[in-house]
Formats: sequence, C-alpha cells, structure tokens
Amino acid sequence: MTRDWSMRKRRPVRRKKIAPLLQNLEEALNIDLQVDGAFLEMAEFGPWSMVLVDKVAKAIEVQNEELERFVFLTLRGFMEHDDAAKWVEVDHGAIPFLMKGADCMIAGVHGADPTVEEGDLVWIRDMKHKRPLAIGWATMNAEELINGSKGKGIKTLHWVGDELWDMEL
Repeated sequence: MTRDWSMRKRRPVRRKKIAPLLQNLEEALNIDLQVDGAFLEMAEFGPWSMVLVDKVAKAIEVQNEELERFVFLTLRGFMEHDDAAKWVEVDHGAIPFLMKGADCMIAGVHGADPTVEEGDLVWIRDMKHKRPLAIGWATMNAEELINGSKGKGIKTLHWVGDELWDMEL
C-alpha cells in the first residue's frame, strides 16, 4: 500500500492565518497545541494539506467521502499529545497489520473514547504503551467498536511507516 506522494508548495504562514484551523483541532481533540512562537508552515502532501510546526508535520487536513474537510494531528503530533480525545485502543496482535497499512478490524479493539461516532477521524494506539499506531475513519461508534466481534472498525489513512511518517524534512 505505498503511495508515491511528495511534499509540494511548502511555504511559511502566520499563526493568525491558520488560527481557526488550529483552534478547531484543539477543540475537537481537547488539547493545547502550544504553537506560540513556533515556526509554522503549510504544504501539500498528496491530496492533503499539511501544517508543519518547527519543520515537523504535526497536522493534516483531509476530506471524507462527502468532501467535508477535517483537520487532525499526524502520528508525530499524537506522540506529543497522547491524552488527546478520539482514540481507539488495540491489542498487541493488531499492531503488525496496522504497521503495514491494513484497516483495523474490530476483533483487535479493546477500548475506545466514548465520544467516537461513526464517520469520525480517530487515532489508534496500543493498549499497553498508549503509543500512536495509525489514524483513520471510524466505521461505527465506540460501543460497537468495543463490543463487536467481527468486521472492519477503522479505515486506515496514515500509519507508522508510511510516507508521511518516514518523511525527511
């Protein structure tokens, strides 16, 4: 599942220009990004818009199937905000599949933020160390993810080891 995406149109931006985008992200995930005084840039990465903070890709703006726009942290962003909302926890058996870009099956899900609804962007973490593994679109709500026994729970969008994760800036 490799994609030949590259970063294009990288440019510096002022905080006030992207403040609404950052504020939406902070409210959605219940976090404080702490970007005051940081060097902010925008770039395109494949079909996504990306926010770089001090030359590290911290957030992406993606579209769902209905072409609604959503902003979400990248996995590198979640490494600094492991208390963020919209999480789903998986067991050790799911990790090798997620690291190859596979969608997350609900058999491996052991916990989820109760605010997760169908169609939400969520981040997947391992249940032992709480480290981010992937982000994707939830195909059902938190209760169904936890209590279900088979089926696809999350359509993976970005994972540890993909082009965005491996990007050298």
